[in-house]
Amino acid sequence: MTKLAVIAIGGNSLIPDKDRVTVQDQYRAAGETADHIATLVADGWDVAITHGNGPQVGYILRRSELAAKELHEVPLDVCGADTQGAIGYALQQNLANDFLHLGIDKTVATVVTQVEVSADDPAFQHPSKPIGSFMGAEEAARRRDQEGWDVVEDAGRGWRRVVASPRPIRIVEEAAVRALLAAGMVVITVGGGGIPVVRNAKGELEGIAAVIDKDHASGLLANVLGADMFIISTAVEKVALDFGTPQQEWVDRLTLAEAKAALAEGTHFAAGSMGPKIQAAIDYLERGGKEVIITDPANIGRAVAGETGTRIVA
Repeated sequence: MTKLAVIAIGGNSLIPDKDRVTVQDQYRAAGETADHIATLVADGWDVAITHGNGPQVGYILRRSELAAKELHEVPLDVCGADTQGAIGYALQQNLANDFLHLGIDKTVATVVTQVEVSADDPAFQHPSKPIGSFMGAEEAARRRDQEGWDVVEDAGRGWRRVVASPRPIRIVEEAAVRALLAAGMVVITVGGGGIPVVRNAKGELEGIAAVIDKDHASGLLANVLGADMFIISTAVEKVALDFGTPQQEWVDRLTLAEAKAALAEGTHFAAGSMGPKIQAAIDYLERGGKEVIITDPANIGRAVAGETGTRIVA
């Protein structure tokens, strides 16, 4: 019986470094990651792929700001939709070419995916996710007063807009993703954590200015699809305890209880990097998930084979 893996790939899979950020650079970087995923498919796995989009959304916002005197600005939810299409295109074309060379008859499809959040999520009362460019105090005040932006001063570097990061509660296009997987396709979905949407008073969906954590949304996707494995691809081959200290220790395996205890200590996993990934793994397992692997793109195949990576198990 074919097994299903949900693979969440991070920003490092798309932008290797600050000197390689063009569309062509990102396409090549996506191709390198696609090579490793194609090998997993060749080994018999069905795959749903999710991805980050933070830098790409930032680029769209910056272009929009620079062109504001000539063209309308792009709302944040539409930026998310734009990046899902563009990043999905790069991944699906690279994967299709890999399958051609491997002799695999597989179609790859990207689903522009909405993810529902609660309008009552406490995160909306405490927006904390910086987006867009730095502004002067006058521009920040104008945006706050005229457009309702939440703005904060950032360590003397200027002012930035901040938005909420609510928890995902439903993958709107879940049925479409299921149907494509059942038809034998590789599916790219929940890009950037999904396009955040809420229900209005009529019960209709509408986009909202927010950023959903990609790993949390990917874990929810893995749960609703009943995935056999949730793979979080990041910048390191394994998870480390006491990362960056003389006591640093690379970890092969953690139980759910061990992961929760280590996260609660507050010293092992940085809030802006590994912390959210560990929390996403915990949430996935507590909702009945089977197994999580955290590793870098080049080692996805070896990690699934049990040769490297960090496994987190219930």
